[in-house]
Amino acid sequence: MPSQNKPAAKRYPSELNERQWKKLNAYLPPPKGGGRPATDLRWVVNAILYVVKSGCTWRMLPNDYPHWATVYGYFNAWSKSGLWLAINADLVKRVRRRNKKKNGKRRKKRPSAAIIDSQSVKATFGAGSERGYDAGKRIKGRKRFILVDVLGLLLGVRVVAASVWEKEGAKGLLTYLSEHGVLKKVVRRVELVWADGGYQGPDLTEWVAQLWGWVWQIVKRNDDQKGFVVLPKRWIVERTFAWLTANRRLVRDYEKDPKNSESMLYIAMLPIMLNRL
Repeated sequence: MPSQNKPAAKRYPSELNERQWKKLNAYLPPPKGGGRPATDLRWVVNAILYVVKSGCTWRMLPNDYPHWATVYGYFNAWSKSGLWLAINADLVKRVRRRNKKKNGKRRKKRPSAAIIDSQSVKATFGAGSERGYDAGKRIKGRKRFILVDVLGLLLGVRVVAASVWEKEGAKGLLTYLSEHGVLKKVVRRVELVWADGGYQGPDLTEWVAQLWGWVWQIVKRNDDQKGFVVLPKRWIVERTFAWLTANRRLVRDYEKDPKNSESMLYIAMLPIMLNRL
């Protein structure tokens, strides 16, 4: 195994290059102390990205990474501390500032419009009690509620049982955003949110207006149209789901703790955002 103090050249497609690592390393806390030589965090991050991209179990990490228990220990600790969420929130602002509108002006760090949607995925028995049955999709597992900006970047995530209805899940996500300081700052400029027909109704529209003051606009499919149709704005969040499920670990939900499931989604977005910087 190569020395952990000197990370080798990129060995797997999931690993960060030198430029990407320098940008991400600025967010990470110092390695844990102890009697042994400190583990190089670049190896730890690359191992986590390997799990997310390849879909392997933690115990099946290649031997040229640190021991799987060490890698998982860092992942779990950073997940519980909210580090992955905080990194995502800051990178979203940086990526937005680098992006230009059609008129040539740079975007604001915080979005004024967003799109909400959900995705049901199967969950393993190891996923614990937070599982349910989505009768509409005929899937037993979990449901991911996400809010994204017009670039498709994650503004917030909540993972719940698949049995949770769209309106209930939307309220859970938006309440969570209002209570979490980091996320609340990211979405504080939002004025308009697009959603599909599952989120329609005056009860939810009025609830959102009272909580956030947002305009809740439903984008419906025309029943007269046949086959696949690209719907305005809604295609953006569908593309984000496609980005996420391009990572094999996210095709199903394997995590016992839903908070770790949410962290997996934030981690999957890291390479995309770091590439744009």
